[in-house]
Amino acid sequence: MAELTDEIFDLFIIGGGINGVGIARDAAGRGLKVALCEQGDIGQATSSATSKLIHGGIRYLEQYEFRLVRESLQEREVFLRIAPHLVRPLRFIMPHTSELRPLWQIRLGLFLYDHLGKRTSLPGSGRLALHRDISQCPLKPEYVTGFYYWDCAVDDSRLVILTAVDAQRHGAQICPRTRCIGVDTMPGNLWTVRLEGKDRTVRHLCARALINAAGPWANHVGEKVIGHKLSERFRLVQGSHIVVPQLYLGNDAYILQNPDRRIVFAMPFTTKFTLIGTTDTDYLGDPSDARITPEETDYLVASVNRYFSKPTFKDDIVWSYSGVRPLYGAESGSASELSRDYRLDLIEIGGAPLLTPYGGKLTNHRALAERVMRLLSSRFGSIRGDWTARQPLPGGDPPAGDKIGYLNQTRQRYPWIEEPLAQRYVHCYGTLTDSLLENSRSVSDLGRYFGATLYEREVIHLWENEWARTCEDILWRRTKLGIDMAPSEVEALRSWLEDRSTRSKEAPVCNL
Repeated sequence: MAELTDEIFDLFIIGGGINGVGIARDAAGRGLKVALCEQGDIGQATSSATSKLIHGGIRYLEQYEFRLVRESLQEREVFLRIAPHLVRPLRFIMPHTSELRPLWQIRLGLFLYDHLGKRTSLPGSGRLALHRDISQCPLKPEYVTGFYYWDCAVDDSRLVILTAVDAQRHGAQICPRTRCIGVDTMPGNLWTVRLEGKDRTVRHLCARALINAAGPWANHVGEKVIGHKLSERFRLVQGSHIVVPQLYLGNDAYILQNPDRRIVFAMPFTTKFTLIGTTDTDYLGDPSDARITPEETDYLVASVNRYFSKPTFKDDIVWSYSGVRPLYGAESGSASELSRDYRLDLIEIGGAPLLTPYGGKLTNHRALAERVMRLLSSRFGSIRGDWTARQPLPGGDPPAGDKIGYLNQTRQRYPWIEEPLAQRYVHCYGTLTDSLLENSRSVSDLGRYFGATLYEREVIHLWENEWARTCEDILWRRTKLGIDMAPSEVEALRSWLEDRSTRSKEAPVCNL
């Protein structure tokens, strides 16, 4: 076993989901010495199994979650500004069903949604005559009246990855495929942390503060790794989604009310599919094993068939995914009624601080990280102030804000790139597209073609800059190209990655 290192970190974070990498980015940018470990790929679990929205959460108004909605709406503005390549405005259409919610309740909810936050970038809400105001309206003719409002779509996995990339740029050590196998306290109010890499090598380090950002594994980490029982009001809730061939034309999303008063979203996914979700069911077991259940599938199919003229069948489903959300709330009651707000539990063990975030949403992770730093700031003396709301994420600097203009510039600089590939690069990488295409003069310079617009040049970029090592990392998280690739193409990519790993004799990704 390795000797204890003399290196002392200010902050050590267990968990590479959106909360973990968000805290790492914030803390590293304040000048703190930060390290993070993640047992799998960055953002591999809950953070890549979301509804892929940056939104205020209109349904949370019914639960009187005004603080959460206000903060979420404010964060929506922040991400439109700092990640314009990843976040795009999306109009939501809600067909009205009088037996579920009366008109006055919808109007009041939309009024609050328009005014709770400081809305500057998106239009306000309004009312629609569905079959008159929507060209080729896909809804059944009995749905006559509807309402619309605006939120934002986001590529959730890329948001997590680029947040981690920015944390690393500010000096954080990001260590995927590295397990925390134990922690202890030591004199001086410090933590000692034992880490095991993929190569089974054990490393040690010290930290002044410990963050348990393991998401649905937080209580497991607390009990089995830290040796401290955490909150008993911790519930795991599974949310599942299905993807079907394009259900309707146009770029709008639909918000569908159901007899149980839950809502389901139907929204564009890539260029040829529709994403439908989500469910809320209590979950027991290992979060790694979460899979959509037959009951969840039936629920989502029934939801869209209640509203859309074009029927959807279970055989139409081309992909499904499930994520387990760690929510904080009462042990009894409906899972759908649990608060999506977050709670920060800060305790001391042997004088060393341990902070555990519970709950939260993708939208609120940046604000959560700021609150974490305010709670811990006294432990580190004088540190820099809040900064993450002003600094663009990698690729999100000003030219990326004008996507059409930047796309046109990219096509002019690289006229040999076909439109679909240029669009995907600009959406995924923003201004980093120039780094990806540096010194390329023709499509042959992009190297081997794997299918679905994926070339070797991009795979190398993801390997070298974004910790990608497997087909799943590349096809389902860094990109969403897995849905378009044939099994033979996936196998060719898998062989290429295995060959590169063998040839490179790669050192562990974690360099602590």
